[in-house]
Amino acid sequence: MPQLAFTKGQGTGNDFVVLADPDDELDLTAAQVAALSDRHFGVGADGVLRLVRTAASDDPAAVAARGAAAWFMDYRNADGSLAEMCGNGIRVVARYLLDRALAELDEDGVLPIGTRAGVREIVPSEDGYAVDLGVWRLSGSDPVVHAADLEVGRPGLVIDVGNPHVVVALARDEELDGIDLGRAPTLEPAPPGGANVEFVVPAEPLVVDGVGRIRMRVHERGSGETLSCGTGVAAAALAIRHYAGDGAPDEWRVEVPGGRLSVHVEARADGEHVWLSGPAELVYSGTITLG
Repeated sequence: MPQLAFTKGQGTGNDFVVLADPDDELDLTAAQVAALSDRHFGVGADGVLRLVRTAASDDPAAVAARGAAAWFMDYRNADGSLAEMCGNGIRVVARYLLDRALAELDEDGVLPIGTRAGVREIVPSEDGYAVDLGVWRLSGSDPVVHAADLEVGRPGLVIDVGNPHVVVALARDEELDGIDLGRAPTLEPAPPGGANVEFVVPAEPLVVDGVGRIRMRVHERGSGETLSCGTGVAAAALAIRHYAGDGAPDEWRVEVPGGRLSVHVEARADGEHVWLSGPAELVYSGTITLG
């Protein structure tokens, strides 16, 4: 059986198996991705990040990124399912490519990377790396969310930041801490492709020195509860900003079980772009037998 070289990376505890496959030679099955992600029998991770040169890949998203990005991030959830985007994962990818001298920043200090949600731009930041997640969108159909040990269903706000999220605002830390996210929340009506679900408690006071503050836990589709979710952090901040109304800040700090991430909303001609920044670390490298 072949030996597969890998690197373990993480961003605020959201961890990944990183595989460099520049010539698109590695045809991973969903079962192999799940085996790599298994925390008892594999490397252990919330998902797998396979890095392919756009010029070598026939994935439609990679083909679409040619000319704008040299690398494509093929992200798979821990169960092997495909995902459109990963905010923590793409910062880990940037760290990997730059540290391994597989890519460099352009003249504007930007590293573009292709994803299934489109090309995303990453720049170094004070706390690690920042990624422009693009224009965010609200959906008009907001479900009722039920979760284990949450007494009654709560309304959720559907937000798209390249992948789908449902954000539930809670009133107290005790509610947030008491939810059992070992079991997947249920949504009524259920989105056809599923969604990540974030539960959020605003801080008191909500805004300090012009910065909004919230605390969040998340259940990721295809992975379960994770210590962090980058796009989920962005969606949570956007949801509370939306609820706060006019005058709400554009800067947010989000506490997750794995640490802290920052969100910045930037108005542009094509709409409001949302930036996510935070740490990205490469933990160790090794090889594993791929069954």
